[in-house]
Amino acid sequence: MANTERNAARLLALTAAVLFSTGGAGIKVESFSAAQVSAVRSGVAALALLLWLRGRVRWTPRSLAAAVIYAATLSSFVGATKLTTAANAIFLQSTAPLYLLLLAPLVLHERVRRREVMFLSAIAVGMVLCFIGRPAPTSTAPNPALGNWLGIASGLAWALTLVTLRHIGRDDRGDDTTVAVVAGNVLACCAALPFALPMPRGTPPEWITLASLGVFQIGLAYVCLSSAIRHLPALEISLLLLLEPVLNPVWTWIFRGEDPGRWTIVGGAVIVGATTIKLLVEARSATKDTMS
Repeated sequence: MANTERNAARLLALTAAVLFSTGGAGIKVESFSAAQVSAVRSGVAALALLLWLRGRVRWTPRSLAAAVIYAATLSSFVGATKLTTAANAIFLQSTAPLYLLLLAPLVLHERVRRREVMFLSAIAVGMVLCFIGRPAPTSTAPNPALGNWLGIASGLAWALTLVTLRHIGRDDRGDDTTVAVVAGNVLACCAALPFALPMPRGTPPEWITLASLGVFQIGLAYVCLSSAIRHLPALEISLLLLLEPVLNPVWTWIFRGEDPGRWTIVGGAVIVGATTIKLLVEARSATKDTMS
């Protein structure tokens, strides 16, 4: 693959990460429960993506299988973000590269190099620090213990989602990956809806926030991701998307005043540092390959 295509794919993945990162602050709207946030966010996202596809949806067994796993990712992440700090929820979801370390060779037959194991070991240390640094219950994080476990479940579900989307996208059938995202949002919305009714009145800014989560934080983000995932290995996609946990706690702190806690900050710094080194090493290797 040409370096220009890979670089363009990396840029799209990073754009998706920035959009994903707005989820923590948005999900913590006060008037809505986790089920209500999930129902509205995923319902709006499904509609936005259907408009982008112009209604041309082709259902396949692979896209539906990916949709079920993705729906689990959406639901568990909303629950985790509502119950624990946004920082803990997103850092624990970012355990996905650890699971991909095992899943990528077994399912996708993509080689994992020794230096990637070293970087992922550093990420594992960061995740442990986030988990042991469980904050005390607050108004924005009422049940950190349960929220942390949901964050871990979300990380496993996200890894499985990336593997299935990569498996579909590798066959150069990008529409199938987007269809999987559409169906996943429909399933997440339908699963949450019985627990979401009746909807609260809410304020106009809260409704706008939830709608923007569907349009931008999920819809536009996955338009970018579905294009990038066709050209990059699942492990590299996951590493690039670790920009999301860098920004997610920042937005939540700015807009919700949520303090993630000292250990979470330390764990996040370990994750960010390992990811930065990883990307610099990859960029240097690509430069050497071009010059040779």
